[in-house]
Amino acid sequence: MAFWIVKSEPEEYSFDRLREEKRTLWTGIRNFTARNNLRAMKSGELVLFFHTGKEKAAVGIAKVASEAQPDPTGPKGEDWAAVELAPVKPLAEPVPLATLKANAKTKTISVVRMGRLSVGALTPSEWSAVLKLSNTKA
Repeated sequence: MAFWIVKSEPEEYSFDRLREEKRTLWTGIRNFTARNNLRAMKSGELVLFFHTGKEKAAVGIAKVASEAQPDPTGPKGEDWAAVELAPVKPLAEPVPLATLKANAKTKTISVVRMGRLSVGALTPSEWSAVLKLSNTKA
């Protein structure tokens, strides 16, 4: 199983909103690396939900509810992708970006290293380290 991370401004789309809505189509991604990551996601894989902006912290766990499909918000004639996400649970404690950057096991996370990347892969060891930092059981 692969693990993923997605980033969102909580004012635009928060983890709490995902929990309220139960599912969302993750649209609007306009970065080729992020698009390719969306296309690689498989149903049932787990996703770390990260709030950007003022909060800058990992806050929840979601899962891939449906695999990549054309992004309905994409400009006509362009090839963008979207996946459907569903909430699993909030992290017991949010993990701030500063903590992720300071930890040897999490500082290599793609979206930590590349601030403009909004969808990235996580290794199993990075996933486990974030859960440990958040005091969340798998």
